[in-house]
This record gives sequence, structure tokens and C-alpha cells, in this order.
Amino acid sequence: MFDTSVIEISKSALENNLNFLRNYLKPGVRISSVIKGNAYGHQIEAFVPLAEACGIDHFSVFNAHEAYRALLSTSKDSTVMIMGMIENDELEWAIKNNVEFYVFDFDRLDHAIQTSKKINKKAIIHIELETGMNRTGFAFKDQKKLIGILKENDEYIEFKALCTHYAGAESIANHYRIQHQIKKFNKYSLDFDRQGLKPKMRHSACSAATFSYPHTQMDMVRIGIMQYGFWSSIETLINYLSKQKSKVDPLIRVLRWKTQIMSIKNVKTGEFIGYGTEYLAQQDMIIGTVPVGYSHGYSRSLSYQGRVLVNDNRVDVIGVVNMNLLIIDLSLVPHTKKGDEVVLIGKQGDVEITVASFSEFSNQLNYELLTRLPQSIPRLLDIS
Repeated sequence: MFDTSVIEISKSALENNLNFLRNYLKPGVRISSVIKGNAYGHQIEAFVPLAEACGIDHFSVFNAHEAYRALLSTSKDSTVMIMGMIENDELEWAIKNNVEFYVFDFDRLDHAIQTSKKINKKAIIHIELETGMNRTGFAFKDQKKLIGILKENDEYIEFKALCTHYAGAESIANHYRIQHQIKKFNKYSLDFDRQGLKPKMRHSACSAATFSYPHTQMDMVRIGIMQYGFWSSIETLINYLSKQKSKVDPLIRVLRWKTQIMSIKNVKTGEFIGYGTEYLAQQDMIIGTVPVGYSHGYSRSLSYQGRVLVNDNRVDVIGVVNMNLLIIDLSLVPHTKKGDEVVLIGKQGDVEITVASFSEFSNQLNYELLTRLPQSIPRLLDIS
């Protein structure tokens, strides 16, 4: 039994995006594929094997549960790294399974050391530094204490990396703040070197920083939104295209969300459509019912404003988006039949509905809309 819609995941689109990214990176820079938020709505279990087939062998997740799902989905010796939440009682599982994890406070560092002693296996850690995001990370004032603990417990810890995260590299409004963070990270990093404590790698760049601040690429970049075919912001895209001869977006959307026409009917002028008395037919209309609503991730804020694709045409969502249904105006595509394909995100013929177009109507980010796509929607691999 299938759900009322399916999400297609394109291998060729992912290959295109990763090749584009690799060509932009400096030699030797590794890509960590960020798959938090259910692989940005693409589904961890579907996306990880596909990414591995495209040459990816490092994955970044937010928590231990995502790390567990990623490990179960890998088919070879890939690295999984937790950037956020892991409970102290989950550290033993992580260390035993070579799952790497961020350490950004002394409580986690202490428990990692104690767990390593207990099971006689080194914890592989990435030390996150606070450089101005003011979210997570060791402050500069704690550096002497931190370095001391790391040196004293060398037999229990594999000091894999120093890292940080920038506070909005996708926006020029944050330029000064980002530059200040870069300087702080470089200073902190140099202090570690002077103390004879060198990590195996350094990483700080997300998708936006990789392109807007290429000197932050370091040893590894954490690529999330761009591998899926979306720019971090229109500013990031414009900044990139301004330096290129071709003004064509080089990224291809990996995800295509589709459903079908469930029902078609004619509505006379002057009749109300859907709940309440908010939408009145101003003329004779042909309407279609589509079995997708806000419970499937199609936001209620898209009522009266959303667009979908039917028979290579962009058509309007009319009336209020229901929990499980939405209604579309088929008056301009009168030959549409029950069962015809409806594209909610992606291409159909020469027309496209982008996630960005949703954002314009719903005041949500690409990230938010993608990650809200329910896990229950089947993900199907498209290898064409």
C-alpha cells in the first residue's frame, strides 16, 4: 500500500551537484554530507546509500538517533559524525561503533573520557570552539583547561578535529560578524598548535561559507542544502553567478514530490468551494481534488496562494488547504483526467515548482519546508 503521494530522489541530480561542488573545492578538501533533519526531508535511509554511490564517505547528523539510522543505511566503511545532541549514556554506543561526535562542554568531555576508560576504546572527538555564534562551543577563556585535559587523557581520546560554525554565512548582513569569527577560529587554532596539540583536521564551512568565504574550506566542508540542489540563499547564488560567465544555476533539485488527481467536478458561478464562504466561484469552473494536505507537509499558509503542476501547466490552489486534501483550479487544463500526475515540488515538462516558490508564499525557509516533509511519504530512487 502506498501513501497518497511519493517523493522521487534523483541520482543524476545528486551526481551533478556533487561534481559541481568538488570542482569548486580546493584540492584535498573532503565533503561531509549533512543529513540532519531526515536528510533535509529526503530521508536518511534513501539518501545515504545514494550518496555513497556518488562517492561520499562522511556524513554529519544532529543526534544519536540520526547517527544510528545513518549507520544502518551505510553499505561500506563511511564515517558518521554527531554535531549536536548525544546523551551521556549513549556515548558508549557511539565509541564502540566509531561514531565521531562534537564536544563543546566539559561535561561531555568528562563523560567521553570516563566511557573510554570503561570500554578501553578511544573516543573520536571534534572540539567545537565558540567564535561568536554564542550557541555551543568552548570559550577562549577555557582553552588552557581544555588543552590540559586533552593532553592528560591522550590515551582515551582521538583528537580528530577543531571546528566551529558561522552565524549566518548566507547573508551579507553578517559579513563583519563572520570575518570576526574566522579570525577568532584561526587564533584559537594557532594556540592549539603552539601547545603541541594538533588535530587531524579543521572544519568550519557550511554550504554558504564554502562559496562566500572559500578560505574557510580548510580540510573538510559540511555540505547540507547545496547537495540537495538548493542554494543557502538567493544572495549566495547571486554572489556565485556574479563571478561566472554563465548565469545559469548549476544545481539540480534532487527531490521531486508528486501525487495525482483524486476527483474532478464542475462548479457553477456563485457557488462556494471548500470550507466556509471564503472562496466564491466567479465563473463556471472545473476543479480537482488532490489527496495531500497540511498533514503531509503542504502548509495551510499556502491556501489561495499555492501552485501545482498539472499536464505541464502551473495551476492555482483554491480555497483552504485541508488536513488531507487541497483543491486546484483545472479550468485552464480542461482535458485533465482523474489519476493524472500532480507535481507539488519539481519539474513537469518545461515548468517547475521550486521550494523557494513555497517560501515566498509561506514565509518559510527552504530548510524548514524540506525537513517538514513527513517520513511516512515513500521515497523512490530515480536512476534515470
